[in-house]
Amino acid sequence: MLRRLQTLLQRKFKILLFFLLLLALLMHMALDLALPAAPSSCSCTPKAANPLGLPPSGPLVSVQKKLSLRILQDFSGSNGSLEKASLPVSGSLPAGGGSKTVLRDGDFKHQWAGVKSAWTGRSKMAALFEHPLYKIPIPELVKKDKLFSVNPKEKFTLKNSGSDEWVSSSKAEMVLPTGKTPYDTYPTWLRFHIGINRYELYSRQDPITPTLLEELATQKIIGSVQKPGGTQLKLIMTFPNFGEALFKPMKQTRDQETSADFFYFSDFERHNAEIAAFHLDRILDFRRIPPVSGRLVNITKEVRDITTDKKLARTFFISPASNVCFFGECSYYCSTEHALCGKPDQLEGSMAALLPDKELAKRHSWRSPWRRSYHKSKKAEWELNQNYCAQVRKTPPYDSGSRLLDLIDMTVLDFLMGNMDRHHYETFEKFGNDTFLLHLDNGRGFGRHSHDEMSILAPLQQCCSIKKSTFLRLQLLATEPYRLSDVMRESLASDHLSPVLSEPHLEALDRRLQRVLDMVRVCMAKGGQKEVLVDDMGKLRKGIWQHQETRSK
Repeated sequence: MLRRLQTLLQRKFKILLFFLLLLALLMHMALDLALPAAPSSCSCTPKAANPLGLPPSGPLVSVQKKLSLRILQDFSGSNGSLEKASLPVSGSLPAGGGSKTVLRDGDFKHQWAGVKSAWTGRSKMAALFEHPLYKIPIPELVKKDKLFSVNPKEKFTLKNSGSDEWVSSSKAEMVLPTGKTPYDTYPTWLRFHIGINRYELYSRQDPITPTLLEELATQKIIGSVQKPGGTQLKLIMTFPNFGEALFKPMKQTRDQETSADFFYFSDFERHNAEIAAFHLDRILDFRRIPPVSGRLVNITKEVRDITTDKKLARTFFISPASNVCFFGECSYYCSTEHALCGKPDQLEGSMAALLPDKELAKRHSWRSPWRRSYHKSKKAEWELNQNYCAQVRKTPPYDSGSRLLDLIDMTVLDFLMGNMDRHHYETFEKFGNDTFLLHLDNGRGFGRHSHDEMSILAPLQQCCSIKKSTFLRLQLLATEPYRLSDVMRESLASDHLSPVLSEPHLEALDRRLQRVLDMVRVCMAKGGQKEVLVDDMGKLRKGIWQHQETRSK
Protein backbone atom coordinates (compact mmCIF):
# COMPACT_ATOMS: atom_id res chain seq x y z
CA MET A 1 0.00 0.00 0.00
CA LEU A 2 2.80 2.41 0.92
CA ARG A 3 4.72 1.61 -2.29
CA ARG A 4 1.66 2.40 -4.43
CA LEU A 5 1.13 5.68 -2.59
CA GLN A 6 4.80 6.62 -3.07
CA THR A 7 4.65 5.85 -6.81
CA LEU A 8 1.45 7.87 -7.19
CA LEU A 9 2.99 10.89 -5.46
CA GLN A 10 6.04 10.75 -7.72
CA ARG A 11 3.89 10.73 -10.85
CA LYS A 12 1.81 13.66 -9.61
CA PHE A 13 5.00 15.61 -8.77
CA LYS A 14 6.40 15.05 -12.25
CA ILE A 15 3.16 16.14 -13.85
CA LEU A 16 3.06 19.27 -11.64
CA LEU A 17 6.66 20.13 -12.53
CA PHE A 18 5.88 19.71 -16.22
CA PHE A 19 2.90 22.06 -15.99
CA LEU A 20 4.97 24.67 -14.11
CA LEU A 21 7.63 24.65 -16.84
CA LEU A 22 4.97 24.90 -19.52
CA LEU A 23 3.36 27.84 -17.71
CA ALA A 24 6.70 29.67 -17.46
CA LEU A 25 7.27 29.17 -21.18
CA LEU A 26 3.84 30.52 -22.05
CA MET A 27 4.32 33.58 -19.82
CA HIS A 28 7.69 34.32 -21.46
CA MET A 29 6.13 34.11 -24.94
CA ALA A 30 3.24 36.33 -23.87
CA LEU A 31 5.63 39.01 -22.57
CA ASP A 32 7.63 38.95 -25.82
CA LEU A 33 4.48 39.47 -27.84
CA ALA A 34 3.08 42.16 -25.56
CA LEU A 35 6.21 44.36 -25.26
CA PRO A 36 7.49 46.32 -28.38
CA ALA A 37 10.95 45.53 -29.65
CA ALA A 38 13.51 47.88 -28.09
CA PRO A 39 15.60 49.87 -30.56
CA SER A 40 19.15 48.62 -30.88
CA SER A 41 21.89 50.86 -29.49
CA CYS A 42 24.52 49.36 -31.78
CA SER A 43 25.47 51.57 -34.71
CA CYS A 44 27.46 48.78 -36.33
CA THR A 45 26.54 47.47 -39.74
CA PRO A 46 25.54 43.80 -39.48
CA LYS A 47 27.92 41.35 -41.11
CA ALA A 48 26.76 39.70 -44.30
CA ALA A 49 26.48 35.98 -44.41
CA ASN A 50 29.49 34.23 -45.79
CA PRO A 51 28.49 30.65 -46.60
CA LEU A 52 31.80 29.93 -48.34
CA GLY A 53 33.83 30.87 -45.29
CA LEU A 54 35.88 33.41 -47.23
CA PRO A 55 37.56 36.26 -45.31
CA PRO A 56 35.72 39.59 -45.40
CA SER A 57 36.89 42.12 -47.95
CA GLY A 58 37.97 45.67 -47.28
CA PRO A 59 40.77 47.45 -45.41
CA LEU A 60 40.08 45.51 -42.22
CA VAL A 61 41.52 42.39 -43.84
CA SER A 62 44.87 44.02 -44.51
CA VAL A 63 45.04 45.30 -40.95
CA GLN A 64 44.17 41.86 -39.60
CA LYS A 65 46.86 40.30 -41.75
CA LYS A 66 49.32 42.93 -40.55
CA LEU A 67 48.32 42.31 -36.96
CA SER A 68 48.74 38.56 -37.36
CA LEU A 69 52.27 39.18 -38.60
CA ARG A 70 52.95 41.51 -35.68
CA ILE A 71 51.67 38.87 -33.27
CA LEU A 72 54.36 36.55 -34.65
CA GLN A 73 56.98 39.20 -33.86
CA ASP A 74 56.47 40.47 -30.33
CA PHE A 75 59.60 38.85 -28.94
CA SER A 76 62.43 41.07 -27.80
CA GLY A 77 65.74 39.62 -28.87
CA SER A 78 67.56 41.95 -26.48
CA ASN A 79 66.05 40.63 -23.27
CA GLY A 80 64.41 37.38 -24.29
CA SER A 81 61.06 38.40 -22.89
CA LEU A 82 57.64 37.76 -24.34
CA GLU A 83 55.48 40.82 -24.77
CA LYS A 84 51.80 40.93 -23.96
CA ALA A 85 49.44 39.40 -26.48
CA SER A 86 48.04 41.71 -29.11
CA LEU A 87 44.61 43.13 -28.53
CA PRO A 88 41.90 42.54 -31.15
CA VAL A 89 41.25 44.74 -34.13
CA SER A 90 38.04 46.69 -33.93
CA GLY A 91 36.36 48.36 -36.88
CA SER A 92 33.41 50.67 -37.27
CA LEU A 93 31.74 52.47 -40.13
CA PRO A 94 31.56 56.26 -39.81
CA ALA A 95 28.76 58.37 -41.17
CA GLY A 96 30.60 59.01 -44.41
CA GLY A 97 30.23 55.39 -45.43
CA GLY A 98 33.96 54.66 -45.64
CA SER A 99 35.59 52.24 -43.28
CA LYS A 100 37.82 53.29 -40.42
CA THR A 101 39.97 50.71 -38.71
CA VAL A 102 41.51 51.07 -35.28
CA LEU A 103 44.58 48.98 -34.50
CA ARG A 104 45.68 48.27 -30.97
CA ASP A 105 49.01 46.51 -30.92
CA GLY A 106 49.98 44.69 -27.77
CA ASP A 107 53.73 45.00 -28.31
CA PHE A 108 53.54 48.73 -28.11
CA LYS A 109 51.37 51.10 -26.10
CA HIS A 110 50.38 53.57 -28.79
CA GLN A 111 46.62 54.11 -29.02
CA TRP A 112 45.25 55.44 -32.28
CA ALA A 113 42.23 57.01 -30.56
CA GLY A 114 42.13 60.76 -31.10
CA VAL A 115 44.42 60.73 -34.14
CA LYS A 116 42.88 63.05 -36.71
CA SER A 117 45.27 64.33 -39.31
CA ALA A 118 46.50 61.07 -40.80
CA TRP A 119 43.14 59.40 -41.11
CA THR A 120 40.50 62.06 -41.63
CA GLY A 121 40.20 65.04 -43.92
CA ARG A 122 42.76 66.06 -46.50
CA SER A 123 46.19 64.48 -46.52
CA LYS A 124 48.61 66.75 -44.67
CA MET A 125 51.56 65.09 -46.36
CA ALA A 126 50.14 65.75 -49.84
CA ALA A 127 49.43 69.36 -48.86
CA LEU A 128 52.98 69.74 -47.52
CA PHE A 129 54.59 68.50 -50.73
CA GLU A 130 52.39 70.89 -52.74
CA HIS A 131 53.62 73.88 -50.74
CA PRO A 132 55.87 76.34 -52.64
CA LEU A 133 58.75 75.62 -50.24
CA TYR A 134 58.73 72.06 -51.61
CA LYS A 135 58.64 73.24 -55.21
CA ILE A 136 61.94 75.13 -55.31
CA PRO A 137 63.84 73.62 -58.26
CA ILE A 138 67.40 72.43 -58.09
CA PRO A 139 69.89 73.88 -60.59
CA GLU A 140 69.75 72.51 -64.11
CA LEU A 141 71.87 69.38 -64.30
CA VAL A 142 74.85 69.11 -66.58
CA LYS A 143 76.91 66.01 -67.24
CA LYS A 144 79.34 66.57 -64.36
CA ASP A 145 76.44 66.97 -61.92
CA LYS A 146 75.29 63.37 -62.49
CA LEU A 147 76.85 60.49 -60.60
CA PHE A 148 76.72 58.24 -63.67
CA SER A 149 76.77 58.96 -67.38
CA VAL A 150 74.58 56.45 -69.20
CA ASN A 151 74.08 55.92 -72.92
CA PRO A 152 70.28 56.22 -73.30
CA LYS A 153 70.35 53.98 -76.38
CA GLU A 154 72.22 51.12 -74.69
CA LYS A 155 70.39 48.28 -73.02
CA PHE A 156 71.95 46.83 -69.91
CA THR A 157 72.28 43.14 -69.05
CA LEU A 158 74.35 40.99 -66.76
CA LYS A 159 77.22 38.59 -67.25
CA ASN A 160 76.40 34.98 -66.60
CA SER A 161 79.51 34.59 -64.46
CA GLY A 162 78.30 35.45 -61.00
CA SER A 163 79.55 39.01 -61.40
CA ASP A 164 77.30 41.95 -60.64
CA GLU A 165 78.99 44.03 -63.32
CA TRP A 166 76.69 45.66 -65.82
CA VAL A 167 77.73 45.30 -69.46
CA SER A 168 76.29 46.26 -72.84
CA SER A 169 73.83 43.88 -74.46
CA SER A 170 76.28 43.17 -77.28
CA LYS A 171 78.63 41.47 -74.80
CA ALA A 172 76.01 39.82 -72.63
CA GLU A 173 75.48 36.10 -72.13
CA MET A 174 72.26 36.43 -70.08
CA VAL A 175 69.68 39.03 -71.06
CA LEU A 176 67.17 40.61 -68.69
CA PRO A 177 63.55 40.97 -69.86
CA THR A 178 63.43 43.78 -72.39
CA GLY A 179 61.07 46.75 -72.33
CA LYS A 180 59.82 49.26 -74.85
CA THR A 181 62.93 51.41 -74.35
CA PRO A 182 66.46 50.63 -73.14
CA TYR A 183 65.63 52.37 -69.84
CA ASP A 184 62.90 49.76 -69.23
CA THR A 185 65.58 47.07 -69.03
CA TYR A 186 67.05 48.68 -65.92
CA PRO A 187 65.89 47.22 -62.59
CA THR A 188 64.50 49.69 -60.07
CA TRP A 189 67.63 49.76 -57.92
CA LEU A 190 69.76 50.70 -60.97
CA ARG A 191 67.37 53.51 -61.90
CA PHE A 192 67.76 54.80 -58.35
CA HIS A 193 71.55 54.78 -58.73
CA ILE A 194 71.38 56.52 -62.12
CA GLY A 195 69.18 59.27 -60.67
CA ILE A 196 71.70 60.36 -58.02
CA ASN A 197 73.17 63.78 -58.70
CA ARG A 198 75.15 66.56 -57.02
CA TYR A 199 72.13 67.93 -55.15
CA GLU A 200 70.00 64.96 -54.10
CA LEU A 201 69.77 61.18 -53.85
CA TYR A 202 66.32 61.19 -55.43
CA SER A 203 63.93 63.88 -56.66
CA ARG A 204 60.80 65.00 -54.81
CA GLN A 205 58.37 63.44 -57.28
CA ASP A 206 60.56 60.51 -58.25
CA PRO A 207 58.25 57.65 -59.35
CA ILE A 208 61.03 55.14 -58.71
CA THR A 209 61.11 55.63 -54.93
CA PRO A 210 57.67 54.11 -54.10
CA THR A 211 58.42 51.14 -56.36
CA LEU A 212 61.81 50.62 -54.74
CA LEU A 213 60.28 50.78 -51.25
CA GLU A 214 57.74 48.12 -52.20
CA GLU A 215 60.40 45.87 -53.72
CA LEU A 216 62.54 46.14 -50.59
CA ALA A 217 59.59 44.92 -48.53
CA THR A 218 58.27 42.17 -50.79
CA GLN A 219 60.84 40.96 -53.32
CA LYS A 220 62.10 37.40 -52.95
CA ILE A 221 65.35 37.05 -51.02
CA ILE A 222 67.82 34.69 -52.70
CA GLY A 223 70.95 35.42 -50.66
CA SER A 224 71.88 36.51 -47.13
CA VAL A 225 75.36 37.11 -45.74
CA GLN A 226 76.66 39.10 -42.81
CA LYS A 227 78.03 42.56 -43.54
CA PRO A 228 81.64 42.66 -42.36
CA GLY A 229 82.70 45.24 -39.79
CA GLY A 230 80.47 47.37 -37.63
CA THR A 231 79.59 47.14 -33.97
CA GLN A 232 76.30 45.26 -34.39
CA LEU A 233 74.88 42.56 -36.64
CA LYS A 234 73.76 43.54 -40.15
CA LEU A 235 73.01 41.39 -43.18
CA ILE A 236 73.31 41.96 -46.92
CA MET A 237 70.24 40.59 -48.71
CA THR A 238 70.26 39.81 -52.45
CA PHE A 239 67.23 39.88 -54.76
CA PRO A 240 66.58 38.05 -58.08
CA ASN A 241 67.12 41.28 -60.07
CA PHE A 242 70.67 41.46 -58.60
CA GLY A 243 69.73 44.27 -56.28
CA GLU A 244 70.94 44.30 -52.68
CA ALA A 245 69.71 45.72 -49.41
CA LEU A 246 71.09 46.20 -45.91
CA PHE A 247 69.00 44.35 -43.31
CA LYS A 248 69.04 45.52 -39.68
CA PRO A 249 67.09 43.15 -37.42
CA MET A 250 64.76 44.14 -34.63
CA LYS A 251 66.43 44.45 -31.22
CA GLN A 252 63.87 46.48 -29.27
CA THR A 253 60.10 46.64 -29.28
CA ARG A 254 58.53 50.00 -30.03
CA ASP A 255 57.50 50.81 -26.48
CA GLN A 256 60.96 50.09 -25.04
CA GLU A 257 62.85 53.26 -24.21
CA THR A 258 66.63 53.24 -24.01
CA SER A 259 67.85 53.37 -20.44
CA ALA A 260 69.31 56.68 -19.29
CA ASP A 261 72.28 54.69 -17.96
CA PHE A 262 73.29 53.57 -21.46
CA PHE A 263 76.21 55.34 -23.14
CA TYR A 264 75.37 56.53 -26.64
CA PHE A 265 78.10 54.34 -28.11
CA SER A 266 76.70 51.14 -26.58
CA ASP A 267 73.05 51.72 -27.45
CA PHE A 268 71.13 49.29 -29.67
CA GLU A 269 70.69 49.99 -33.37
CA ARG A 270 66.93 50.00 -33.92
CA HIS A 271 65.34 48.85 -37.16
CA ASN A 272 62.36 51.17 -36.80
CA ALA A 273 64.74 54.12 -36.33
CA GLU A 274 66.23 53.45 -39.77
CA ILE A 275 62.74 53.38 -41.31
CA ALA A 276 61.56 56.52 -39.51
CA ALA A 277 64.79 58.40 -40.33
CA PHE A 278 64.21 57.95 -44.06
CA HIS A 279 60.67 59.32 -43.79
CA LEU A 280 61.76 62.24 -41.59
CA ASP A 281 64.62 63.10 -43.95
CA ARG A 282 62.19 63.22 -46.86
CA ILE A 283 59.65 65.35 -44.95
CA LEU A 284 62.42 67.85 -44.13
CA ASP A 285 63.13 67.92 -47.89
CA PHE A 286 66.75 66.82 -47.45
CA ARG A 287 66.44 63.56 -49.42
CA ARG A 288 69.89 62.40 -48.30
CA ILE A 289 68.98 58.97 -46.88
CA PRO A 290 68.58 55.99 -49.25
CA PRO A 291 65.05 54.48 -49.28
CA VAL A 292 64.30 52.18 -46.33
CA SER A 293 61.37 49.78 -45.88
CA GLY A 294 60.28 47.60 -43.00
CA ARG A 295 60.04 43.88 -43.63
CA LEU A 296 59.09 40.71 -41.80
CA VAL A 297 61.77 38.13 -42.63
CA ASN A 298 61.59 34.36 -42.23
CA ILE A 299 65.04 33.80 -40.75
CA THR A 300 64.82 30.07 -41.45
CA LYS A 301 64.01 30.19 -45.17
CA GLU A 302 65.43 33.62 -46.01
CA VAL A 303 68.63 33.54 -43.96
CA ARG A 304 69.70 30.19 -42.50
CA ASP A 305 68.74 27.92 -45.41
CA ILE A 306 70.22 30.12 -48.16
CA THR A 307 73.26 31.76 -46.58
CA THR A 308 76.72 30.99 -47.90
CA ASP A 309 78.25 32.60 -44.82
CA LYS A 310 79.45 29.65 -42.74
CA LYS A 311 80.32 31.83 -39.75
CA LEU A 312 76.79 33.19 -39.71
CA ALA A 313 75.22 29.76 -40.19
CA ARG A 314 77.08 28.38 -37.17
CA THR A 315 75.40 30.88 -34.84
CA PHE A 316 71.84 29.62 -35.42
CA PHE A 317 70.13 27.68 -32.64
CA ILE A 318 66.68 26.85 -31.24
CA SER A 319 65.79 28.65 -28.02
CA PRO A 320 64.08 26.97 -25.03
CA ALA A 321 60.86 28.61 -26.27
CA SER A 322 61.30 26.75 -29.61
CA ASN A 323 62.12 29.95 -31.49
CA VAL A 324 64.81 30.17 -34.19
CA CYS A 325 67.66 32.43 -33.04
CA PHE A 326 71.07 33.59 -34.28
CA PHE A 327 73.67 36.17 -33.28
CA GLY A 328 76.41 36.37 -35.94
CA GLU A 329 79.77 38.04 -35.30
CA CYS A 330 80.27 41.69 -34.33
CA SER A 331 81.78 43.95 -31.65
CA TYR A 332 78.63 44.38 -29.54
CA TYR A 333 75.66 42.17 -28.72
CA CYS A 334 76.72 39.18 -30.83
CA SER A 335 76.41 36.37 -28.31
CA THR A 336 73.90 33.79 -27.14
CA GLU A 337 72.77 36.20 -24.41
CA HIS A 338 71.93 38.86 -27.03
CA ALA A 339 70.67 36.55 -29.76
CA LEU A 340 68.06 37.71 -32.26
CA CYS A 341 65.04 35.43 -32.10
CA GLY A 342 62.06 35.01 -34.36
CA LYS A 343 58.56 34.11 -33.30
CA PRO A 344 59.00 31.28 -34.10
CA ASP A 345 61.12 32.27 -37.12
CA GLN A 346 59.56 35.59 -38.20
CA LEU A 347 61.76 38.60 -37.43
CA GLU A 348 61.15 42.27 -38.16
CA GLY A 349 63.87 44.38 -39.70
CA SER A 350 64.68 47.37 -41.88
CA MET A 351 65.70 46.95 -45.51
CA ALA A 352 67.78 49.84 -46.83
CA ALA A 353 68.63 50.25 -50.49
CA LEU A 354 72.39 50.11 -50.96
CA LEU A 355 74.26 52.94 -52.61
CA PRO A 356 76.40 52.20 -55.68
CA ASP A 357 79.49 50.12 -55.02
CA LYS A 358 82.43 52.26 -53.94
CA GLU A 359 84.45 50.95 -56.87
CA LEU A 360 81.92 52.56 -59.21
CA ALA A 361 81.15 55.67 -57.18
CA LYS A 362 83.82 56.45 -54.61
CA ARG A 363 82.74 58.08 -51.38
CA HIS A 364 84.81 60.21 -49.03
CA SER A 365 84.38 59.70 -45.30
CA TRP A 366 84.66 62.87 -43.21
CA ARG A 367 85.15 62.99 -39.46
CA SER A 368 82.53 65.30 -37.98
CA PRO A 369 84.03 68.39 -36.26
CA TRP A 370 81.45 67.86 -33.53
CA ARG A 371 82.28 64.20 -33.05
CA ARG A 372 81.86 62.97 -29.49
CA SER A 373 84.75 61.54 -27.51
CA TYR A 374 83.29 58.01 -27.36
CA HIS A 375 84.75 57.77 -23.88
CA LYS A 376 83.00 57.25 -20.59
CA SER A 377 84.52 60.31 -18.92
CA LYS A 378 86.45 62.42 -21.44
CA LYS A 379 84.82 65.29 -23.29
CA ALA A 380 85.43 66.48 -26.83
CA GLU A 381 86.92 69.93 -27.50
CA TRP A 382 83.62 71.39 -28.71
CA GLU A 383 82.03 70.50 -25.36
CA LEU A 384 84.60 72.64 -23.54
CA ASN A 385 85.00 75.56 -25.95
CA GLN A 386 81.91 77.63 -26.76
CA ASN A 387 83.87 79.49 -29.47
CA TYR A 388 84.73 76.23 -31.20
CA CYS A 389 82.77 77.15 -34.35
CA ALA A 390 85.20 80.00 -35.09
CA GLN A 391 87.94 77.39 -35.52
CA VAL A 392 85.74 75.23 -37.73
CA ARG A 393 84.88 78.16 -40.02
CA LYS A 394 88.59 78.60 -40.76
CA THR A 395 89.13 74.92 -41.58
CA PRO A 396 88.52 73.44 -45.06
CA PRO A 397 86.03 72.39 -46.31
CA TYR A 398 83.93 74.41 -43.83
CA ASP A 399 85.58 77.71 -44.79
CA SER A 400 83.68 77.96 -48.09
CA GLY A 401 80.63 76.66 -49.86
CA SER A 402 77.62 75.17 -48.09
CA ARG A 403 79.40 72.39 -46.19
CA LEU A 404 78.89 73.90 -42.73
CA LEU A 405 75.24 74.67 -43.45
CA ASP A 406 74.71 71.13 -44.74
CA LEU A 407 76.23 69.79 -41.54
CA ILE A 408 73.83 71.94 -39.51
CA ASP A 409 70.96 70.46 -41.58
CA MET A 410 72.18 67.03 -40.49
CA THR A 411 72.39 68.29 -36.91
CA VAL A 412 68.70 69.28 -37.00
CA LEU A 413 67.76 65.84 -38.33
CA ASP A 414 69.79 64.12 -35.60
CA PHE A 415 68.28 66.25 -32.84
CA LEU A 416 64.72 65.59 -33.96
CA MET A 417 65.27 61.85 -33.72
CA GLY A 418 67.67 61.94 -30.76
CA ASN A 419 70.68 60.47 -32.57
CA MET A 420 73.96 61.11 -30.71
CA ASP A 421 76.00 58.71 -32.83
CA ARG A 422 77.09 60.94 -35.72
CA HIS A 423 80.86 60.55 -35.70
CA HIS A 424 81.41 60.56 -39.49
CA TYR A 425 79.53 61.43 -42.65
CA GLU A 426 80.16 60.70 -46.33
CA THR A 427 80.04 62.49 -49.68
CA PHE A 428 80.49 61.32 -53.25
CA GLU A 429 84.06 62.05 -54.34
CA LYS A 430 83.04 62.90 -57.90
CA PHE A 431 81.29 66.08 -56.74
CA GLY A 432 84.17 67.35 -54.61
CA ASN A 433 83.25 69.59 -51.66
CA ASP A 434 80.25 71.15 -53.39
CA THR A 435 77.59 68.52 -52.74
CA PHE A 436 75.21 67.21 -50.09
CA LEU A 437 76.10 65.01 -47.11
CA LEU A 438 74.88 61.42 -46.96
CA HIS A 439 72.84 60.81 -43.81
CA LEU A 440 73.72 57.15 -43.22
CA ASP A 441 73.50 54.88 -40.13
CA ASN A 442 70.55 56.24 -38.17
CA GLY A 443 69.80 53.16 -36.08
CA ARG A 444 70.57 54.84 -32.77
CA GLY A 445 67.87 57.43 -33.22
CA PHE A 446 64.43 57.34 -31.59
CA GLY A 447 65.75 55.72 -28.43
CA ARG A 448 64.52 58.12 -25.72
CA HIS A 449 61.33 60.05 -26.36
CA SER A 450 61.26 61.52 -22.84
CA HIS A 451 64.62 63.28 -23.15
CA ASP A 452 65.82 65.99 -25.54
CA GLU A 453 69.62 65.87 -25.88
CA MET A 454 70.43 69.54 -26.46
CA SER A 455 74.14 68.87 -27.01
CA ILE A 456 73.26 67.46 -30.44
CA LEU A 457 72.42 71.02 -31.48
CA ALA A 458 75.91 72.32 -30.58
CA PRO A 459 76.79 73.19 -34.22
CA LEU A 460 73.65 75.31 -34.53
CA GLN A 461 74.06 76.89 -31.10
CA GLN A 462 77.76 77.72 -31.54
CA CYS A 463 77.67 78.79 -35.19
CA CYS A 464 74.25 80.49 -35.13
CA SER A 465 73.77 79.83 -38.85
CA ILE A 466 71.15 77.88 -40.77
CA LYS A 467 69.83 77.82 -44.33
CA LYS A 468 66.85 80.06 -44.81
CA SER A 469 65.04 77.31 -46.72
CA THR A 470 65.57 74.87 -43.83
CA PHE A 471 64.33 77.37 -41.26
CA LEU A 472 61.20 78.20 -43.26
CA ARG A 473 60.35 74.52 -43.70
CA LEU A 474 60.82 73.95 -39.97
CA GLN A 475 58.48 76.87 -39.29
CA LEU A 476 55.95 75.40 -41.69
CA LEU A 477 56.10 71.99 -39.98
CA ALA A 478 55.33 73.68 -36.66
CA THR A 479 51.94 74.92 -37.90
CA GLU A 480 48.71 72.95 -37.49
CA PRO A 481 48.00 72.32 -41.20
CA TYR A 482 51.44 70.74 -41.65
CA ARG A 483 52.25 69.52 -38.13
CA LEU A 484 55.37 67.37 -38.20
CA SER A 485 53.99 64.56 -36.04
CA ASP A 486 50.87 64.29 -38.21
CA VAL A 487 52.82 64.22 -41.46
CA MET A 488 55.23 61.63 -40.03
CA ARG A 489 52.36 59.46 -38.82
CA GLU A 490 50.77 59.58 -42.25
CA SER A 491 54.03 58.88 -44.06
CA LEU A 492 54.95 55.94 -41.80
CA ALA A 493 51.48 54.42 -42.24
CA SER A 494 52.53 53.31 -45.73
CA ASP A 495 55.27 51.04 -44.36
CA HIS A 496 54.70 47.29 -44.15
CA LEU A 497 55.59 47.32 -40.43
CA SER A 498 53.26 50.20 -39.61
CA PRO A 499 52.92 51.54 -36.98
CA VAL A 500 56.67 52.22 -36.97
CA LEU A 501 56.95 54.70 -34.08
CA SER A 502 55.06 54.86 -30.81
CA GLU A 503 52.99 57.95 -30.13
CA PRO A 504 55.42 59.39 -27.54
CA HIS A 505 58.14 59.50 -30.21
CA LEU A 506 55.83 61.34 -32.60
CA GLU A 507 54.93 63.84 -29.89
CA ALA A 508 58.63 64.32 -29.15
CA LEU A 509 59.16 65.45 -32.75
CA ASP A 510 56.85 68.44 -32.26
CA ARG A 511 58.47 69.32 -28.94
CA ARG A 512 61.99 69.14 -30.34
CA LEU A 513 61.02 71.10 -33.43
CA GLN A 514 59.98 73.98 -31.18
CA ARG A 515 63.35 73.79 -29.40
CA VAL A 516 65.18 74.13 -32.72
CA LEU A 517 63.07 77.13 -33.70
CA ASP A 518 63.60 78.72 -30.28
CA MET A 519 67.36 78.32 -30.63
CA VAL A 520 67.35 79.99 -34.05
CA ARG A 521 65.27 82.88 -32.66
CA VAL A 522 67.76 83.33 -29.82
CA CYS A 523 70.54 83.50 -32.40
CA MET A 524 68.62 86.07 -34.45
CA ALA A 525 68.05 88.17 -31.33
CA LYS A 526 71.82 88.25 -30.79
CA GLY A 527 73.17 88.60 -34.32
CA GLY A 528 70.30 89.64 -36.56
CA GLN A 529 68.24 87.69 -39.04
CA LYS A 530 70.51 88.31 -42.04
CA GLU A 531 73.53 86.95 -40.18
CA VAL A 532 71.75 83.82 -38.98
CA LEU A 533 69.53 82.90 -41.94
CA VAL A 534 71.77 82.27 -44.94
CA ASP A 535 69.70 82.97 -48.03
CA ASP A 536 70.03 79.96 -50.29
CA MET A 537 66.58 80.31 -51.84
CA GLY A 538 67.18 83.08 -54.34
CA LYS A 539 70.15 81.28 -55.84
CA LEU A 540 68.21 78.01 -56.03
CA ARG A 541 65.28 79.68 -57.80
CA LYS A 542 67.66 81.04 -60.44
CA GLY A 543 69.25 77.62 -60.85
CA ILE A 544 72.60 78.73 -59.51
CA TRP A 545 74.39 76.88 -56.73
CA GLN A 546 76.01 78.94 -54.00
CA HIS A 547 79.51 78.56 -55.40
CA GLN A 548 78.87 77.55 -58.97
CA GLU A 549 81.38 80.03 -60.33
CA THR A 550 84.11 78.68 -58.08
CA ARG A 551 83.24 75.12 -59.06
CA SER A 552 83.37 75.89 -62.79
CA LYS A 553 86.89 77.25 -62.40
